[in-house]
Amino acid sequence: MTTLPRTDRDLVGLTVLALLSQGERHVYDMHRQIVDTHKDFVTGLPRSMYHAVERLTRDGLVVAADTSREGNRPERTPYRLTDDGRSELRARTRRLIATPDPDTTLFTAALSFLGCLPVADAREALRSRASTLTAAAAGMGSQLPDLQARLPRLLLVELEYELARVTAERDWVRALLADLDSGALDWPDDLSRLFTHRETD
Repeated sequence: MTTLPRTDRDLVGLTVLALLSQGERHVYDMHRQIVDTHKDFVTGLPRSMYHAVERLTRDGLVVAADTSREGNRPERTPYRLTDDGRSELRARTRRLIATPDPDTTLFTAALSFLGCLPVADAREALRSRASTLTAAAAGMGSQLPDLQARLPRLLLVELEYELARVTAERDWVRALLADLDSGALDWPDDLSRLFTHRETD
């Protein structure tokens, strides 16, 4: 399995892009949304949010909109996604979904924003991940018998664990794909629904 580039590991930046895909927001609003939706993979708030917005603005992925003021509160600058930013969001999410990485937090974050992808892209990325995981599990499974014949099990439990983890993840991805293909996984046309809490009675 390959290691993803540094840019794709910027989960704060990914989150900002995903939140702005719904429309203009200022940093405080994005911070509040992250806390409300328990995006625990986003760390270093709120400072990391401002740094991410600065990087994304510098790279032309987001732009500042008109500054607004609410009552006596300080002025806040809302930001919006550019066309390049929307393309970057989809590209990063696709890569994080398709490419297994030792840092499993990356997959958790990408799954959180899976709905930012067109269905066809999500299906392709999930199939790619399942294929890579299948090959990795087969490789570990083929090594294990030979190692078991030469080494005590105590030296192999980490390989047993990794094989079990990779196999379980592959099976879960396959099940998610089955739900996607059957229509059991709801896919909203409006991205704003992804972060809208359902009303309860």
